[in-house]
Amino acid sequence: MSLFIRKLLSLLVHPLSLGLLLVGVGGLVALGWRRIGLSLVLGGAVVLWGFSTPLVSDRLRGSLEARHPPTPIDSLSSAEAIVVLGGGISSPRPPRIHPDLNDAADRVWHAARLYRAGKAPLVIASGGDQPWQNPRVQEASAMEVLLRDWGVPQDSILREPRSANTYQNATRTARLMDRRGLNCVLLVTSALHMRRALAVFRSEGIEAVPAATDFQVDNRNRTLLDVLPDAGALAGSTAAVREYVGYLVYAWRGWIDRPAPVAETTEGRCVATVPVSNR
Repeated sequence: MSLFIRKLLSLLVHPLSLGLLLVGVGGLVALGWRRIGLSLVLGGAVVLWGFSTPLVSDRLRGSLEARHPPTPIDSLSSAEAIVVLGGGISSPRPPRIHPDLNDAADRVWHAARLYRAGKAPLVIASGGDQPWQNPRVQEASAMEVLLRDWGVPQDSILREPRSANTYQNATRTARLMDRRGLNCVLLVTSALHMRRALAVFRSEGIEAVPAATDFQVDNRNRTLLDVLPDAGALAGSTAAVREYVGYLVYAWRGWIDRPAPVAETTEGRCVATVPVSNR
């Protein structure tokens, strides 16, 4: 239930929720204090318009994605395992009989691509479902299906099916790796999400090398349309705001220590340049 409450409260920082809240409160306040109320309504409209423009959305997302730009597979070091985080697909719920892919499904495809390139002998699929959803339906199982379809053998896939957020991705994966005697991984997630995910995994003592994918922002010429509202741009702004706020919350809760330096390659294995924190 606490996770449900946190998810509900997080909606308050989303541009759409914040903008509508300002407009609604402003409308009520305007009944008694017209100038203050109209100012709140105007502020809400500015929030909605601004975050709905491709110009603002691309700037927000690009500021996160630029931290971990696309890296050719040949340039990545080898590792003991590839960890791919959930969030890219949904488990098959009736009437569907196959996993449902969303925009972040590049995560699973990139993990399979790294495996087939010989970058690691194992793929760890980390992802569960929210507590209020059917516990028998796990994203890790759906990822396993796709990984097999894309050429990863069954005996090379490990599942971590219980995590409901990035912090649990890291802590539960760390325990699984401990049991297997693993420590060095290529971490696969969306570029937008990599900053927070990498910091949490390294804080759990895992020697993680970023292998970002699912890049959303590209280089293109700007036009007048970039300052006009767009539903897709609002969704992109929301995702970026959620990442920034999520990073601050994780740091406040002590789930993020100072990230370890980027790992280096030694005899085909990634090894942290300094000792990382104990689990």
